[in-house]
Amino acid sequence: MTHLDSEVKEERLRDDLKFYFMSPCEKYRARHQIPWKLGLQILKIVMVTTQLVRFGLGNQLVVTFKEENIVSFKHLFLKGYSGVDEDDYSCSIYTEEDAYESIFFTINQYHRLKNISLAPLDYGENEEKRIGLKICKQYYKKGTTFSSNENLTIDSDVEIGCIHLDLQALLNGPEDWKQLPFFKLEFYRLLQVEISFHLKGIDLQAIQSRELPDCYVFRNKITFDNKAHSGKIKIYFDSDANIEDCRALNISGSIQKNTQYVLLFDASVIAICLASLILCTRSIVLALRLQKRLETFFLEKYKRRVCDADQWEFISGWYVLVIISDLMTIIGSILKMEITVKNLTNYDLCSIFLGTSTLFVWIGVIRYLGYFQAYNVLILTMQASLPKVLRFCACAGMIYLGYTFCGWIVLGPYHEKFENLNLVSECLFSLVNGDDMFATFAQIQQKSILVWLFSRLYLYSFISLFIYMILSLFIALITDSYDTIKKYQQNGFPETDLQEFLKGYCIKEYEKDTITCQTQVGCQRKGSDDDLMLIN
Repeated sequence: MTHLDSEVKEERLRDDLKFYFMSPCEKYRARHQIPWKLGLQILKIVMVTTQLVRFGLGNQLVVTFKEENIVSFKHLFLKGYSGVDEDDYSCSIYTEEDAYESIFFTINQYHRLKNISLAPLDYGENEEKRIGLKICKQYYKKGTTFSSNENLTIDSDVEIGCIHLDLQALLNGPEDWKQLPFFKLEFYRLLQVEISFHLKGIDLQAIQSRELPDCYVFRNKITFDNKAHSGKIKIYFDSDANIEDCRALNISGSIQKNTQYVLLFDASVIAICLASLILCTRSIVLALRLQKRLETFFLEKYKRRVCDADQWEFISGWYVLVIISDLMTIIGSILKMEITVKNLTNYDLCSIFLGTSTLFVWIGVIRYLGYFQAYNVLILTMQASLPKVLRFCACAGMIYLGYTFCGWIVLGPYHEKFENLNLVSECLFSLVNGDDMFATFAQIQQKSILVWLFSRLYLYSFISLFIYMILSLFIALITDSYDTIKKYQQNGFPETDLQEFLKGYCIKEYEKDTITCQTQVGCQRKGSDDDLMLIN
């Protein structure tokens, strides 16, 4: 009787395991179980993608509005601005007269802003709750200078002096504030002059999309940088745009009704993701229980544990990916709803959550393609080659970092693509992919013959090493894994204890308590095994 109960228990376990590893269609044919998760994932892909597209179009309008305002501010407040930044700074000046004219031009343009600007701008309060211009200058402590540079005396301690020009002071006319002692600049000890002011604006183009407009506060700062004392003052324009609540905003029309529809759609996305999250979590819990039953059965009958490769079969990485995607979609949708009703203004954080979740949703589609042998090759090849590729990249990364630091310290002063470590890394990565090679060679300045010769040796050796050797070896690792998978698909994959148990084979007894299991890289399907498919 005990032996009969054991056989019944074994058959039930085998049936449950076979059913767990079936595809959704096979489960429906076997027990008429409706594939709710499959249908839910398809619906979720459509709704999440639609939500992302709508939010992306709105986010593009926000970014475009900010960028266009910054360009208009540069034309308004920078004297002689050509429309194109010279480098990382907007423009530059070379005489004392130009310096005074540029500073006074900015002040005068701020005073005339409402009469000359095409945008609906208004003056904003700064951190001190004051409206107007805050002008600060940094300079070395008092020193003496003579006609010869050899007699220059400077105290290296830095002093900062500031003045605030409100709208009332600007009404008195330029003749009054230009004569202030503050504007008597001693350029031999001047480090920089900084003009900061706040402006308010409103993005009315959102109304055309039947959405509530955003109100902005632009924190602008113009810096006249003379720290190098090279005879060239660089002018930087920085603007930080923050979205704030629109006060006393009264807009009529169908905007409110459209907003309600958008909120209803976002709530539907949250509901679908919650259902998907619950179903996937339930599947993982059931899988862990099934794993526990298998471990108990092996310990009772074969007196040994299930090998690690078989245990990992029950931990579905696809379900984990779907759960992460659902959580990020729920968080992103909540942020989007708050942005829609203007309670939050963090578009960037919301776009990160929605964009990443949509990426994971579409990657999850590969799971269902994996049920077909022809499409399963990609998944199995990535799974088999990933450990070798990571180890290879760790070794190649050491060489790459060495070239990055070397290029920065040697070529940085002579080549714009090597000015900082981030640019060097991006430049070398482009060279590995064969991009912009000639321009990188040609842009090196020939001011130093020694550095020019070193740059040739540096670039030729890097390109030869990474393109002809390292990149070829990288591709060879993936090709080798692909060939191995193709051979297994033709001749059969190595079978583990779990596969043999599912097929009803007798598992060999061993004297030791544990055995070494071969790592499973795929599942073999034969004509007689159409009802069985292991998912990795």
